[in-house]
Amino acid sequence: MDAIRTENLTKKYRLGWRLGRLLALENLQLRVREGEVYGLLGPNGSGKSTTLKLILGLIEPTAGQAWLFDVPCHKVASRLQVGFLPENPYFYKFLTGVETLEFYGKLCRLRGAVLRQRTDELIELVGLSHARDRRLSGYSKGMLQRIGLAQALIHDPKLLLLDEPTAGVDPIGSRDIRDLILRLKKMGKTVLLSSHLLSQVQEVCDRIGVLHLGRMILEGDVSTLISDQKRLSFTAQDLPAGGQQQVEAAIRAAGGSVVAVEHPQTTLEALFLDAVKKDPRGMKFHD
Repeated sequence: MDAIRTENLTKKYRLGWRLGRLLALENLQLRVREGEVYGLLGPNGSGKSTTLKLILGLIEPTAGQAWLFDVPCHKVASRLQVGFLPENPYFYKFLTGVETLEFYGKLCRLRGAVLRQRTDELIELVGLSHARDRRLSGYSKGMLQRIGLAQALIHDPKLLLLDEPTAGVDPIGSRDIRDLILRLKKMGKTVLLSSHLLSQVQEVCDRIGVLHLGRMILEGDVSTLISDQKRLSFTAQDLPAGGQQQVEAAIRAAGGSVVAVEHPQTTLEALFLDAVKKDPRGMKFHD
């Protein structure tokens, strides 16, 4: 069964008298399978947030249809198994982390020992045990995103919709959130992740779709899409000085050509995280 399915989903916004309509999304055909992490990519204004709002039934489509677990999205029942983290979530800053989860849990009809146990589990899952009784006014951006993920999970949904979950979060906090998404996948959750940060999506998503000006212009498995089928790379270690010329000659003799000879590079993020971890003072849990 598909967790999310859309057929010819289209949304046009009225711009006012004589200004016509803005086409925000055009004939979207989307399939998100159960248990996968799907990345919805695109620049600002491409239609990502509009897609999420349509799936959640927050706005009505101009044309087309959408289903969640085969239930039409215009029905309230379709959202019973869905958790949502918007791009800029708003929380009551006078509540603590625990109080926030208990508040949302009660909205989902959880009570008593069940709610307390669920709250404790989620506080531990998102790494906020040290700040469980701190007011949200004292939370950093990364901590607010993590409590946002916890509230989206409070009713143990099968599907999570995350709109720019690492926006404005520093590299360590961003890594924490991505690790959490991978843990959710291992737990059997389905995740639809909206983002414009390609390097982050590459690490967690099974499949991606690229939106541009309201249209899906590219879709497929991440590993297949990023693989350059025209080139083949060999990595050698401790190669003698004269060995490079022999390898290059062998490649030419086999009918290929040497495009580049260089040392592999790490990423700036990996370099940053490694430097922090190697700090002799130790890496404290990030707030």
